[in-house]
Amino acid sequence: MSTADMDPQIGGLGDQAWADVLEAMDRTYAELVDYQEQLETRNAELTTLRNFLSSIMVSISDYLVVADREGHIADASGSFCAVLGLEVEDLSGRAIRDFVAEDHRAQLMQAVREAIASRAEVTVAVDVIGLHGRDPVEFRIAPRLDRRRKATGVVLTGRPLGELMRAYAELNRSHEELKAAQGQLVRNEKLASLGRLLAGVAHELNNPISFVYANTHTLEKYLGRFESYFDRVQAGASREELVALRQELKLDRNLKNFGQAIKGARDGAERVRDIVEDLRRLSADGSGEVTRFDLAEIARVAANWIERGTKAALDITYSGEDRLEVMGRPGHIQQVLMNLIQNAVDAMDGQDTRTICIHCSYDGDCAVLELCDSGPGIDDDTARAIFDPFFTTKDVGKGTGLGLSISYKIIEEHGGKLELLTKRGPGACFQIRLPRGEAR
Repeated sequence: MSTADMDPQIGGLGDQAWADVLEAMDRTYAELVDYQEQLETRNAELTTLRNFLSSIMVSISDYLVVADREGHIADASGSFCAVLGLEVEDLSGRAIRDFVAEDHRAQLMQAVREAIASRAEVTVAVDVIGLHGRDPVEFRIAPRLDRRRKATGVVLTGRPLGELMRAYAELNRSHEELKAAQGQLVRNEKLASLGRLLAGVAHELNNPISFVYANTHTLEKYLGRFESYFDRVQAGASREELVALRQELKLDRNLKNFGQAIKGARDGAERVRDIVEDLRRLSADGSGEVTRFDLAEIARVAANWIERGTKAALDITYSGEDRLEVMGRPGHIQQVLMNLIQNAVDAMDGQDTRTICIHCSYDGDCAVLELCDSGPGIDDDTARAIFDPFFTTKDVGKGTGLGLSISYKIIEEHGGKLELLTKRGPGACFQIRLPRGEAR
């Protein structure tokens, strides 16, 4: 079949679908960059707030008040006088309860009596009424004992909590905002993975669907020619006229091409069927329920999809066990494997030869999958931070630094272990260990 027989709009439809996918991916990455910048800003604000809180804790001055058994002030520190806006002489002889919020006075005096009666330290939190209104203070009340160990009064050491509580409130608010930003980045990481998958799906479906469309278009053209011929037969045309018409319509050649067009359409339809079947397996158990599944097969499906979305040549080899029975959530493990394989592909970008080796084995009660690439490898400094959230060696806009940390957490939640193996070759090698499933 020549390209002239194909509908000229087919390539356009495929190109448009591909362009839409690329545009969606660009938007996703742009959003990732934006959220990453927001997160960096939040991190800077959080660091500033922590430094501020540290300076408060270092420079804070406690209140000190000396009072008799009835709570009348005998002496007070400058910090306590400053918060009240009074001189120490103005406080002498006055009841300390007068400077406490009315609804806290009974609580304070009860603590004073308890400290005197028990001759032990008592802690109470009350609001002091100062120049700027109510200010929460934690007082540690200790009895003043004379030589005969008789309580003659109390010493109150107060730590103002107002500034500290406001700082903690701000810290908690920033922490919640940080968590929300992290959650958004996690969602965007999943969207980025979905974008890569959709790119492969669009590319894979475009070819067989275009092939089917082109062949059905050709069959439609052939059908029109045969209908014209049989109309003339039905009309009683002479043998000579029919022979001439058959040659004019090139029916002999079209008849030979007819079978090829049917076979081509069938092959394209079967290819679409296989792609849909792979997608079904890829999204299987999306509910996240724990089930028994074949880890080796999941790895083959993941590698197949990454390979489809990769333009440059990629050599993927398999060794060891053909099946690895494990217990877990297939959809979650699929995400981990696709991330590891995509990272390996990205690490080998620009190389003439790109190889990924997947080895499956059993080790006691664990199923072990090792994934090694022929890339430049990972240096010691990078290896130490490889699973840290937001750590990435990729350029801004090409990675969030969440893929490996999310993968690590998923494997850990499955009761397994994900680690980077060292000195296994020139490239990087990751190992996944999962609980072995029972035999079927």
